[in-house]
Amino acid sequence: MTDKDTSQQLWTGRFTEATDQFVEAFTASEHFDRRLYRQDIRGSMAHARMLADAGVLTEPERDSILAGLAEIEQEIAQGDFPWSPALEDVHMNIEQRLTDRIGDAGKKLHTGRSRNDQIATDVRLYLREAIDAITAELLRFQRGLVELADREADTIIPGFTHLQVAQPLSFGHHMLAWYEMLVRDQERMEDCQRRLNVMPLGSAALAGTSYPIDRAMTCAELGFDRPSDNSLDSVSDRDFAMEFTAAAAILLTHTSRMAEEMILWTSPMFDFVDLPDRFCTGSSIMPQKKNPDVAEIVRGKTARVNGHLVGLLTLMKSQPLAYNRDNQEDKEPLFDTVDTVLDVLRAFADMVPAMEPKRDNMFAAAKKGFSTATDLADYLVRKGVPFRDAHAIVGAAVRHGVEQGVDLADMDLATLQGFSDAIGEDVYEVLTLEGSLAARDHIGGTAPAQVRTQVRKARERLERDE
Repeated sequence: MTDKDTSQQLWTGRFTEATDQFVEAFTASEHFDRRLYRQDIRGSMAHARMLADAGVLTEPERDSILAGLAEIEQEIAQGDFPWSPALEDVHMNIEQRLTDRIGDAGKKLHTGRSRNDQIATDVRLYLREAIDAITAELLRFQRGLVELADREADTIIPGFTHLQVAQPLSFGHHMLAWYEMLVRDQERMEDCQRRLNVMPLGSAALAGTSYPIDRAMTCAELGFDRPSDNSLDSVSDRDFAMEFTAAAAILLTHTSRMAEEMILWTSPMFDFVDLPDRFCTGSSIMPQKKNPDVAEIVRGKTARVNGHLVGLLTLMKSQPLAYNRDNQEDKEPLFDTVDTVLDVLRAFADMVPAMEPKRDNMFAAAKKGFSTATDLADYLVRKGVPFRDAHAIVGAAVRHGVEQGVDLADMDLATLQGFSDAIGEDVYEVLTLEGSLAARDHIGGTAPAQVRTQVRKARERLERDE
């Protein structure tokens, strides 16, 4: 490397030879951590104001630093900033540029802090904003599901256990199950945001600083809830990043399950829903194909984020206190997790509410598989038959139906009474799909009336959150 390159590095006083060019490239992070430039500049501005208030900087020095940082932020935003791998990271690139612009005052900005507490602060600021963006997309997706549930409260779809027809459900009830998953995902994100909103700045390298800093001032400037209580922990732990990625992995596990159901439902074997063409692709060889590629890619991206979680856990598991350069490897998986979650939510918030249910096909499928068998057992219990006896009676009736190829609702009364004399003419009220749904009219049940009640509650919550 050239002498000019060596002079750019801000820590070379201790060294007698230049960094190997490969090592310089291998250890540099500016090509990905430059994403944090806005957060880095915001933190530096707050730090400069605090240093001036504490008497470490003069007011002219403070003003010069603030003006220089504002110009640099605009320069980066416009794509005109001269990033240098020789300067290693976003912090040193910005600091060197500031010094080039304003002179020695730029060299004073780093007083009372370290890159260790600087990056810990930057990442928290970044992740706080990212969670805000993710929450906004979660709310948009939730809103779409709730409106779809309201429209389809009376639509009947077979419910499955073990992928076998179990009981009939309201399609709206099924959509609200997805909605409930997303509510918990939102709560996890918000809870993570609450825990990460603690300010490391002022912890310096690991032990704090001897300068008369005012951490409460920078904390208020940056919108953190409080300064961190332990400098050693503040600069070295990344549990907030792991927690976020864990919440993201759970969120994508939920969307992957949704994707799997949509993939099944759009197949000719089910044919329950139709997805708009704009969310599907075709085949290069089979002209009849309409592939649910968005759902498949969402299902695949779950593996990507799960991998990032395992990577972060593994990254941190053997690190002694305090900061270690290993932590440079936390940012790429974290950034990719944020991007992936936002992309998935945007895709599904657009696509899922646009699903077109094929109501007749769903209804016909729900009539298969003896989906009202449990209703018949419940009917017998209400007639005084012990549940285990009722279970055996209905099992025998189902076996007969399988042998004869006839559903319970289509058996004549004499046939049904042959299995139990407790069965009367009113049995057909519970053997219809509509009757089965209507009978489950309690909190959390699939009755259309309950679905509409839950829709109203969901709308009230969404109005509060939005």
